[in-house]
Amino acid sequence: FDVLHLGHIKYLEAAKALGDYLVVIVTTDNNVERLKGKKPVYSQEDRTEIVGALKCVDEAVVGFEDNFYRTVATHKPDILALGYDMRESEQEIEKKISGLGVKCAVVRLPPFRPEQHKSSKIKDRIKK
Repeated sequence: FDVLHLGHIKYLEAAKALGDYLVVIVTTDNNVERLKGKKPVYSQEDRTEIVGALKCVDEAVVGFEDNFYRTVATHKPDILALGYDMRESEQEIEKKISGLGVKCAVVRLPPFRPEQHKSSKIKDRIKK
């Protein structure tokens, strides 16, 4: 959620529609850099505050540095809504969180006009 855009909003609204209470896990700065090869524009604290201010979000938290699944286990959701760009399969994730004692449905949500609403494309347009 580094450069918040309409694709993020639609994803979060769809995730909220799956349940009663939406907790959003924001990736740590170090993990963003490790996964994407560059530092985020906004700090993890700023991204958490920005996402948490959205009306569809009930709670925003920074994920654990060492293990995303520990963060999921801490909140014990009924449903885990994945973005379309999450690398692991739903089955892999179900297995990992099950090993931490969490039983929940894992749902991958579709992208919203990714040709237009994708952070890297927006950043590229800004640079031009």
